[in-house]
Amino acid sequence: MTVDYYFAPQSPWAYLGHQRFVDITRAANATVRVLPVDLGGKVFPISGGLPLGKRAPQRQAYRLLELKRYSAYLNAPLHVQPKYFPVAGDDAARLIIAVDMHDGTAAALNMAGAVLGACWSQERNIADANVLAELLAEQGLSAQRLEQSYSQAVQERYEADTQMAIDAGVFGAPSYVVQGEIFWGQDRLDFLERKLKELA
Repeated sequence: MTVDYYFAPQSPWAYLGHQRFVDITRAANATVRVLPVDLGGKVFPISGGLPLGKRAPQRQAYRLLELKRYSAYLNAPLHVQPKYFPVAGDDAARLIIAVDMHDGTAAALNMAGAVLGACWSQERNIADANVLAELLAEQGLSAQRLEQSYSQAVQERYEADTQMAIDAGVFGAPSYVVQGEIFWGQDRLDFLERKLKELA
């Protein structure tokens, strides 16, 4: 069983679902492909999604309400309007890919969780190279990963993963894809869990 995990490192919904997703896939003994993607720059223009600032005021207001609800429900500390947001996620995405390429899936999932938590729980700037270096150190990973994240190989993988998301019909983050079936959003993790149990 393989789950393709498409997400943006600056997504609050990916943050809220990340640890539950990791727990569900581990319990199911499923293989995870860690696939951070360029949601705003590449996926939204094709799928019709809008960056947060361009959405209708009603949608923006409801988003804040839902974030508060889920934060309380999941007991997951979250600043609904963190200090460093909106924030570019490209450098963080490439760092997660570099970790995946050199240290493996488990390390990449841990790094993704650290990046998401840094943005939404700790109010740190995930577009700052110094913050990314700190996160690497906190995860016990090599400082070289930051330099490697700027490599052509990592950039090509980032672009390929983003194209994979588009080809799979992904339009938002997080999206979990199993055998071509999309589960969009952390509020669909129950359905993902049931799917994995069916396949076991």
